Amino acid sequence: MASRRVTAQQVVAMLFESSLDHDYETDSASEAEEEVRDSGSEFSVREYSSDEEATLSADKGPVLEEDIDVPRVRQPGAEGFLIRRPDTWIAPNMEQPQLPAFPGLPGCRVNMENVLPVHFFHLFMDDVFLEEIVEQTNLYAEQHLRDNAARLRPQSRATQWVPTYLEEMKKFLGLTFLMGLIRKPSLASYWSTSPLMATAIFPATMTRNRYLLLLRRLHFVDNALALPRDHPDCDHLFKIRPVLDHFVDRFSEVYVPGKEISVDESLVLFKGRLVFKQYIPSKRARYGIKLYIVSESSTGYVYNFRVYTDRDSSIDPPGCPATFGVSGKIVWKLGRRLFNKGHHLYVDNFYTGVQLFKELFRVDTVACGTIRCNRKGYPRELVCKNLRGDSAVPCGIMSC
Repeated sequence: MASRRVTAQQVVAMLFESSLDHDYETDSASEAEEEVRDSGSEFSVREYSSDEEATLSADKGPVLEEDIDVPRVRQPGAEGFLIRRPDTWIAPNMEQPQLPAFPGLPGCRVNMENVLPVHFFHLFMDDVFLEEIVEQTNLYAEQHLRDNAARLRPQSRATQWVPTYLEEMKKFLGLTFLMGLIRKPSLASYWSTSPLMATAIFPATMTRNRYLLLLRRLHFVDNALALPRDHPDCDHLFKIRPVLDHFVDRFSEVYVPGKEISVDESLVLFKGRLVFKQYIPSKRARYGIKLYIVSESSTGYVYNFRVYTDRDSSIDPPGCPATFGVSGKIVWKLGRRLFNKGHHLYVDNFYTGVQLFKELFRVDTVACGTIRCNRKGYPRELVCKNLRGDSAVPCGIMSC
């Protein structure tokens, strides 16, 4: 007679029934067991070896090991957790890997004695950077006057342009920041002479017409260097690229992050017209500009960032394996300045991958994060497929 195949659920059910039978033994059996223990007998409960289990299975019935479509699992014990493929799973009492040391000294790299808030501002926007803004603003104003000389009327505000300078640019930025604290319905309202609307600091610092003219001519890069929009290498952030690069460099120069860092996404609120504007319902802003950020876990200090512009597939950071996907390349690009320093990196399931974590460990960076079951390299033994009722899932320590 042909042998009957047994499913995984049936095996678990038989084991469960067997355990119930042992739980409800008679009192006489319990007393007999106690007598054996009290008599000083050398009898002890032990686990059967693989050969003994095969012999017992043959004595009990026609069900053979190869007829069971589940991995042959032994419960965790003194000898460890075993499975049919020993090259994949290893014993749980393995030695922990040697983690790289973190020799860094977290904190600000500048002298913190007798500092004022304006000193922190100058850490990120120094005079060299502001002089570059002044130069590009004057250049754009000259280009605009030259290209539109025939169309400008004599009484036009644009014809009243005079070159700006460093101190005036600082005043312009100061008034702009102050507008974020003092909310008014329009820009002209800040120069209102009405007793109900007047704010004396604005007209005392700069005239309204001069401020509006500087706002129209404010520039950070030469427009003559821009590529056509249909060019494959066209940069959507060309107008502000020098500003972004400057802040990325300064963020990493003035501060050393602690051992724990993280890579995640952030959404900057923006509801205007923009080709790469994102809608993420789970974020508080929902609409805006998406940023990839690496930050210090304890303080939230942004060490590096990248603006998402729908062209992440072109990312190719130095030293990054060619087999990495977009998420792996983003982590490599943002965190490569922190490699070989013993940092612990925490990510979510968008970035977590077996291959990425292996490569990070090779550069003395420990990584941790939740993982998706469909990731390449994820062991199929851990994939739970519609488990119902009393189902068993292999567990233990995975050797990567």
